[in-house]
Amino acid sequence: MKKPGLLFVVAGPSGVGKGTVCDVLLRRAPSVFKSVSATTRKMRPGEAEGVNYYYLTDAQFDAMEKEDKFLEHFEIYGNRYGTPREAVEKKLNEGLDVLLEIDVQGALAVKQKCPDALMIFLLPPSFEQLERRLRGRKTEDEPAIRRRLAAAEAEMGHMSEYHYAVVNDDPDLAAERILRILKEEKTRPARGTGEVQIVR
Repeated sequence: MKKPGLLFVVAGPSGVGKGTVCDVLLRRAPSVFKSVSATTRKMRPGEAEGVNYYYLTDAQFDAMEKEDKFLEHFEIYGNRYGTPREAVEKKLNEGLDVLLEIDVQGALAVKQKCPDALMIFLLPPSFEQLERRLRGRKTEDEPAIRRRLAAAEAEMGHMSEYHYAVVNDDPDLAAERILRILKEEKTRPARGTGEVQIVR
């Protein structure tokens, strides 16, 4: 029997750079399987089906939800997101480590269902820098940006519910910090239950 892989979550507020950091991490650790989420939101320029998300209609999402095919699912900014359960469980059973790159709300739902999951919160160097990143994307209007900033402030209040908080002052360094955490967690006999450790 193969030893099951490690399920780890990288979450953080919108605009913190989760995607960029996780892309670097996956290039450096190609054996890690990244779970692809499903969403009802529209595809953005440069995105691809099955790479960034599985793009579903509301009816398709309803059907998967009814059949309990999501590890977690939630609605944010009027769109629905979910982590398909089957692929995650299959890869873990094969002994692969599985990355969930999801929003804070979804991450806390995973923690409830998968208490052994390693929880990593990605922090911006400062709230001002987070605002600059959100505005720099130029994908949303001012009211939407203000909603995301308000949500980010609330989400950062959940940081204490994670095992680690990694500061994303540079994507390469942040990815290296996460890989170091994974290596340490896979060799230690038991995970600590103390305060969140902030890794800079």
